Amino acid sequence: MEKDTIVANATPLTASAVSIIRISGKDALNIGKSIFSKKEDIKPRKAYFGKFIDENGEIIDEGLFLYFKAPKSFTGEDVVEIQVHGSVPVVKKIIKEAIKKGARFAQPGEFTKRAFLNGKIDLTQAEAIAQLIEAKSEKASKAAVNLLEGKLSKEIKFLKEKLININMLIEAELNFPEDVEEIEETVIKKDLKEVIDKIKQLLSTYKKGKLIREGIKLAIVGRPNVGKSSLFNSLMGYERAIVSDIQGTTRDFIEESFTLNGIPVRLIDTAGIRESKDEIEKIGIQKTKEKIEEADIILFVFDVSKGLTEEDLKIYEEVKYKKPIVVGNKSDLILDKNQKKYYFKDIIYT
Repeated sequence: MEKDTIVANATPLTASAVSIIRISGKDALNIGKSIFSKKEDIKPRKAYFGKFIDENGEIIDEGLFLYFKAPKSFTGEDVVEIQVHGSVPVVKKIIKEAIKKGARFAQPGEFTKRAFLNGKIDLTQAEAIAQLIEAKSEKASKAAVNLLEGKLSKEIKFLKEKLININMLIEAELNFPEDVEEIEETVIKKDLKEVIDKIKQLLSTYKKGKLIREGIKLAIVGRPNVGKSSLFNSLMGYERAIVSDIQGTTRDFIEESFTLNGIPVRLIDTAGIRESKDEIEKIGIQKTKEKIEEADIILFVFDVSKGLTEEDLKIYEEVKYKKPIVVGNKSDLILDKNQKKYYFKDIIYT
């Protein structure tokens, strides 16, 4: 257990209806009581209403005081939670008073770190707290809650116990062959296969979980003036990118986010790829190539009304390894509707 007592705001430091300040450590109760108007015996897990005062006896604010006695707290230490009005000066003043009484300001994530060190949560649950806070969608928050509830930890614990049991049986037979009944090889193989299959199943969920948590990076790629920015605006539902008939209008990438079926999507409009002597445009094209590497999904766009050019084919070859979704844009300009059949087996016309 950490020796010093820490304090910090548990809610964002911004104007709001209510703010929470948390104190954790062996001196949490004494420090909390020293700035609270009620000095009588404070019992754990009960809310007390009163005034919070500074060292000169002046009232800072009024609110609730809650005490959680170790080890029955989030951190496993004595914890005091102070709930006051969400005024930034009030929160800062209370934290300042707590520091004067012997606490120090907590480092980022230190309350969760103490919970981990004191055995209140395991490493996957500690990571889940950060993921839940940063969740960008309902699916991401649900996945984080599952981790926080210890579902992955239980799976890992089961595998660990299974392997320890297998190892114990093998060692017993090797060390005490005369005293231990011979183990059938098929039993060991069956148990090992069960462990291996479970590990594979858990590994298979990683990519899906990563996409739910971090979102999908979707890059729109193609040569200049094939309608990438128009497609970008259409997907976003509003005019975000500048659209022009002049080639090279988009010289830098543009990123915007939206949620699709509960999954965050980071949509990237890139500069058109072509040979250019313009130094600024060259930088934009290089950034496009970097975004292609980072992207989870590529939309390869070409102007279907003008046909597939050598320049288009060259770009397609560069992104082919990413298995792009091919988009034949400006299909409304095609006079011969049969022309739509000439290019790719799988294609989306827009």
